[in-house]
Amino acid sequence: MPIRLVIIGGGPAGTNAATYAARLGAEVTLIERDVIGGAAHLWDCIPSKAMIATGGAMSFLARSKGMGLHDVTPEVDRDNLSNRLASIEARLASSGRALLESQGVRMIDGFGKMVGPHEVVAETDDGEITLEADAVVLSTGSRPRLPDWAEIDGERVLTTRHAYPPAEMPTKLIVVGSGVTGVEFVHMFSSFGADVTLIVSRQQVLPAKDPEVAAALEENFLARGVELFKGARATGIERQGDIVRVSCSDGRIAEGSHAIMAIGSVPNSDGLNLEAAGVEVNEWGYVPIDHHCRSSVPHIYAAGDLSGKLPLSSVASMQGRKIAEHVMGMHDLPHSHLDYDKAASAIFTEPEIADVGLAEADAFATGRKIRVTKVPFSVSAKALINDDARGFVKLVSDPATGVVLGGSIVGRHAAELIGIIALAVTAGLTVQHLVDSLLVHPTLGEVLVEAAE
Repeated sequence: MPIRLVIIGGGPAGTNAATYAARLGAEVTLIERDVIGGAAHLWDCIPSKAMIATGGAMSFLARSKGMGLHDVTPEVDRDNLSNRLASIEARLASSGRALLESQGVRMIDGFGKMVGPHEVVAETDDGEITLEADAVVLSTGSRPRLPDWAEIDGERVLTTRHAYPPAEMPTKLIVVGSGVTGVEFVHMFSSFGADVTLIVSRQQVLPAKDPEVAAALEENFLARGVELFKGARATGIERQGDIVRVSCSDGRIAEGSHAIMAIGSVPNSDGLNLEAAGVEVNEWGYVPIDHHCRSSVPHIYAAGDLSGKLPLSSVASMQGRKIAEHVMGMHDLPHSHLDYDKAASAIFTEPEIADVGLAEADAFATGRKIRVTKVPFSVSAKALINDDARGFVKLVSDPATGVVLGGSIVGRHAAELIGIIALAVTAGLTVQHLVDSLLVHPTLGEVLVEAAE
């Protein structure tokens, strides 16, 4: 009899666990209350990057004079943009569902919850469906964190769920939160022509990132006319007609037409009835997991944002695959569990930012000896051809062995280029391996070889 795997949540973690486990011979049921692809497709990763791509096209056209063209001043068509996002969402959801169906995965449209250690109930429009499970995957994602001092109206005081695109495009936007989501909003709406004020609670944007990386992004923001309220913690918000005002702890007040809250997320663990299965939840609502993604109940797994690990779609997808392997008894495979320290991440601003592995500041904080090399994109022929030589490549390696430990990239296509460093970090390659790579000329990737050399 095949292993019965029930998955609650059809985002990147759930869909990857489902398809991979089905290929390995499991009997898989996937419960999803919204669309296949989950919040990543509906409200987070995909729509934000699609809007950023549109903003990037506008920025490129706006500076086309540097490419030998007449000045072009594009305008955003809000309805066209909305239709574009809906089309992308529908196509991804349709292809995702088709893939699951092709693997024999049973899909239930509804809300799943635990009613016992081996029993799941799916609440659907037609009633409840009870499912017996040998293993369960919890992958219900997260939702925006809402401050208790802000009343979200969805019109002018927004969360990320209202912004793709908003009902009315902001002319003067206040972004509260300078983490990854916040800075992407700054980039996105400033590209669309809005005046933007960013509330920065620390002394730099992206407080968890390399200071040089943060400084490069701040420089671009200032060049765009973005106003930075540094060292300011938002404490209140009020709306008077078409005007929104955000008050800060230091007495400053930001005024705009709209405000977006980008202050993190909370896991969707409430409503899953996890106590009925004996699954532990920590004080923040996350489900703690071990290196195989198992919860406190060994046959019940958690993945994606719910697990409290890196909130990246790529990490969630890989967690889903690793869970499928573990459920099917493939415990002794090489790299059978994830090394989260080797996960690449990217921020889709302009210039793009990406990093992987050991950061320079972290190495110095622990006293570890490293070698750091930094090469600007201004040495690249392709960067000059693109009329965009902003940014740099920073490579971190072991001075004794030459093994690549990590790296950061600020610049055009950084999210694509970081894959080369990520491969080197994962495979334990050395800087000499990069030096010996015969890359295409002219390309931006050559700068990685320059940094290695």
